[in-house]
Amino acid sequence: MEILQQRSTTAQVWEAAEEFIRLFHRENADSGDPRARLAAVRAELAETGSYVHTPEELVHGARVAWRNSNRCIGRLYWNSLRVRDRRGLTDADDIAAECFDHLREATNGGRVRPTITVFAPDAPGRPGPLIWSEQLIRYAGYGDHPSITVGDARNAPLTEALLQLGWSGGAGTPFDLLPLVVQGVDDKPRWFDTPADAVLEVPIHHPDGDGWADWGLRWHAVPAISNMCLEIGGIHYPAAPFNGWYMGTEIGARNLADTDRYNLLPAVARRLGLDTSSDRSLWKDRALVELNRAVLHSFDRAGVTIADHHTESRRFLSHMEREEGKGREVGADWSWIVPPISGSATPVFHRTYEDRSSSTSYVHHPGAQERARGRDLV
Repeated sequence: MEILQQRSTTAQVWEAAEEFIRLFHRENADSGDPRARLAAVRAELAETGSYVHTPEELVHGARVAWRNSNRCIGRLYWNSLRVRDRRGLTDADDIAAECFDHLREATNGGRVRPTITVFAPDAPGRPGPLIWSEQLIRYAGYGDHPSITVGDARNAPLTEALLQLGWSGGAGTPFDLLPLVVQGVDDKPRWFDTPADAVLEVPIHHPDGDGWADWGLRWHAVPAISNMCLEIGGIHYPAAPFNGWYMGTEIGARNLADTDRYNLLPAVARRLGLDTSSDRSLWKDRALVELNRAVLHSFDRAGVTIADHHTESRRFLSHMEREEGKGREVGADWSWIVPPISGSATPVFHRTYEDRSSSTSYVHHPGAQERARGRDLV
């Protein structure tokens, strides 16, 4: 099995562990003096080359990792993250079953709950399990070129690899659910069909009722990232799927609109009767707004949690103010924090940020993006 991380020395793990343990005790007043815990961690490191987080440390670490996520605009509610501790699981079958339960619990009938499920960590000489899939829910892409792909063009390579492995494919619609690809400890990657009852989907309609229903557009309710590694105090959890809720532009301005995804702007423009002969007519801009209106309207009508980019921008500045009031500096990546439409109409546009790094965070380890595309799966 491929070892994902750069090998850390015991000294490096200790340095990160000490930083996190002191942070944990500083931010949890009832946890007592950290010296006894630090001594226990140091002894465990000397004996085994690693250490085990307490359940309370795991919960706080996962939440702090969200708080430290420079690319996430929705961090105001970091302390509400639900943490499902499944560190005892290393087998692909068990992990897949828990991932589907994660989706059911996070969906919560449409009132989406921020949730993370943490599986076994890397250990000295034994890498932990992996989830190859980029998200727990992904749609198939049939074809190898954006102009002929049915479905999500981003997932065309993974779809082809799964078909070669024996997946029979879906019904051939633009929104066929892909299997989940999981690699257990000391095992090869395997695929698992996604149960229909684990996925809530929202039909996309336009608020002006102009007949969009015949397109059959829809999107799933829970954006659960599954190929990032949770790092807490020097310990790496390579399988730790987590979700918040969608901001509308993620669906309407990226997933459905990007030319290398569903590329729907030309079709929306035609439906609206816009002049597409020149970019100066701003037909792309007008189509983009209407597509995003449709997404927000549809999620609201279905009673499914979603944020709009104006509200979420204000919430992010509230998060920054709250954190700075507690003496904590907030890092951010401007190119991710500013929404992909109407950027200058949001308050997050008109300031700068420092892209900070932390030893407690969610990161892409080498190879994660290639695995998500199905490379070397066959």
